[in-house]
Amino acid sequence: MTSFRANVRVTLDEDLRLMLDGTVMRKVKSRNWKRLRYFKLQEDGMHIWYQSKRSGNPRRSFSISDIEAVREGHQSEVLQSIADEFAPDRCFTLVFRGRRGNLDLVAETQQEAEHWIQGLRKLIESFNNMDQKEKLDQWISDWFQKADKDKDGRMNFKEVRDLLKMMNVNMNEDRSLRLFQMADKSQSGTLEGEEFVLFYKALTKRDEVHQLFNRLSKDGKKLALPEFVSFLTHEQHEQAEDMETLAMDLVSRYEPSEQARKLYSLTLDGFLMYLCSPEGSIFKLKHEPIHQDMGQPLCHYFISSSHNTYLLEDQLRGPSSVEGYIRALKKGCRCVEVDCWDGPNQEPVVYHGHTLTSKIFFKDVISVLDKYAFKVSEFPVILSIENHCSLEQQTVMAHHLRTILGDKLLTSTIDGKIGSELPSPEELRRKVLVKGKRIRKLEDCLNGLGHHGCTGEVTDEDEAAEMEDDSIKNEVRKKAKGPKQHLARELSDCVVYCRSVHFHSFKHSRTHCKFYEISSFTESKARKQIKENANEFVRHTSWQLSRVYPSGFRTDSSNFNPQEMWNAGCQIVALNFQSAGEEMDLNDGLFTPNGRCGFVLKPAFMRSQDSTFDPDHPQETPGYRPLNLAIQVISGQQLPKVANSKQGSIVDPLVRVEIHGVPMDNGKQETKYIDNNGFNPVWCETLSFVVHVPELALVRFLVEDYDLTSKNDFVGQFTLPLSSMKEGYRHVHLLSKDGTSIPPASLFVHISITEVAGR
Repeated sequence: MTSFRANVRVTLDEDLRLMLDGTVMRKVKSRNWKRLRYFKLQEDGMHIWYQSKRSGNPRRSFSISDIEAVREGHQSEVLQSIADEFAPDRCFTLVFRGRRGNLDLVAETQQEAEHWIQGLRKLIESFNNMDQKEKLDQWISDWFQKADKDKDGRMNFKEVRDLLKMMNVNMNEDRSLRLFQMADKSQSGTLEGEEFVLFYKALTKRDEVHQLFNRLSKDGKKLALPEFVSFLTHEQHEQAEDMETLAMDLVSRYEPSEQARKLYSLTLDGFLMYLCSPEGSIFKLKHEPIHQDMGQPLCHYFISSSHNTYLLEDQLRGPSSVEGYIRALKKGCRCVEVDCWDGPNQEPVVYHGHTLTSKIFFKDVISVLDKYAFKVSEFPVILSIENHCSLEQQTVMAHHLRTILGDKLLTSTIDGKIGSELPSPEELRRKVLVKGKRIRKLEDCLNGLGHHGCTGEVTDEDEAAEMEDDSIKNEVRKKAKGPKQHLARELSDCVVYCRSVHFHSFKHSRTHCKFYEISSFTESKARKQIKENANEFVRHTSWQLSRVYPSGFRTDSSNFNPQEMWNAGCQIVALNFQSAGEEMDLNDGLFTPNGRCGFVLKPAFMRSQDSTFDPDHPQETPGYRPLNLAIQVISGQQLPKVANSKQGSIVDPLVRVEIHGVPMDNGKQETKYIDNNGFNPVWCETLSFVVHVPELALVRFLVEDYDLTSKNDFVGQFTLPLSSMKEGYRHVHLLSKDGTSIPPASLFVHISITEVAGR
């Protein structure tokens, strides 16, 4: 359809030539599974296919857009397991977006590996730098490749009919034939090159955008600069010191016609390009970078937090892997967990104790933390340690923490002083904080009263506080008068601002606890405290960190609803990052703003020890200001097929809008479903909500495939804080179940946010 050079903005150098010629490499799944495969970059420069050397074996392919990163050498557990067979300069790993497994490869020579590593990185960079139009062109090209069954660079009418079903379009044969014949300018009976582009443009004509354009434009041909300025001001509620300058900038970036650009006007194509651009999206661009005050105490922030970070699947038999830490850290997670047990040869291991989950070495986890902790965010990482090790192996843990992390490990208070409140994320940049038990309070150590021996004791209740399994915890408490657990001084000294203590009551904490101490709650215990006195919980979390984690009965690694914990001010709400679903969508939505740095400043009414805020009675909070939220769901664009759907099936999409916040705000409404059209469905339905605490509200757009007889299937979603939502005509760019983008799938909506009358 289009040439390699047209699709990929990179020079066709030696690396890419070798990839185009193809290479035989070993695909490795384990020490015992290594198979030769032939890998080849396709002419479009965007796809790689591979197949067995045996004839007749079907070939598989993947897109460059699916690859997140290329790692050189033995940077996966699989390649580490064969390090004695293959030198690191022949090995590399392809890391895919979402939860798809890695692809581990071994080239025949170092030179071949270098060509593939360098070539892949060039192609990934090229894709990431594509502008909106180029990505759309690539998407069209991808469909052409899929539909061109005989690979002759042309598409006959039957192939076009098959393509329409693949693209979620149920169009009658007469209409599809008319579009085909219109696009077949050469009258050859096939579509090729620009003819297919013409066919696609006719197929994707946006009548709802055309109608809006005609309403705004006096002559129906262009939006003159004053008309566009008026639209940005009154419809889009944009804020700029000079709206005309903003309008001119948008025209220069999104108007394809040079003549129109000279006149600072928008054609219909330019208007559509603007609406589909980042400036036209529902998410406030000014909220994308770090924009919040990062100088407040650590307890004043919600902190993106992971539970059982080492697990990739369930908690009974699933594999443990350092990959879990890499994935969490690359998502901006700032609190990761390690369950430590005695391992072979005095090397502590990490796994879910008393289960069949596999084991990894503690030192490997710390090495990954050293490498990846601050790649996405420079703000601190909390390492939550659940310690089941002997004294000897605790000493080994401390040794690994200090030698591997070096200066990254926080081992003393800021400026050698204790102070009266937790330091800020800004003060703790590029520092790893260990959360765990500590023999003595910080004051004793700074006053020279610390224990000088090699070990110390912690109470059984402290021990129980750190145990995830409820049954183990209850056993420990039954033996409360028994022997105390010993803690190695070396490991104890690694704990500074996150000393784990048992929670008795909010009154007890105010009287006996220190600001640098932290209590952990099971989800059920947290719910009980919130139900009995939510305001006390809010006050408690204004000066001390709290952590909530899933029940030990969630053996499938499912998650609880984090919103009710955030409503009470809980900062460290630990979720199973490996489990996709609504709960992780909410977590991703909350932590998308502020540079995805893993820290989001709590609302002002949750940061004071005198707070009167109660999530069950928000009307009693000073500054209470409810809002009306009206969302007109206008249309959908290029919705993906449901995973594992029957061949030829087409989705019947509906849109559900959910509000997640304080109990009064929780609600959902949905549109009707559209029969057999996932390509360009039109709803034009308005869903209305009253939001009582907009500062805590998350809005989730969910698209489902309607099914009369069974549960609806997931199609796509997007979640964001209400405070980060733009008004006006906006596109909602949908994400997959794994939280990865699925361009160009989107919803076109109109957003209106107003204060409730009479307030």
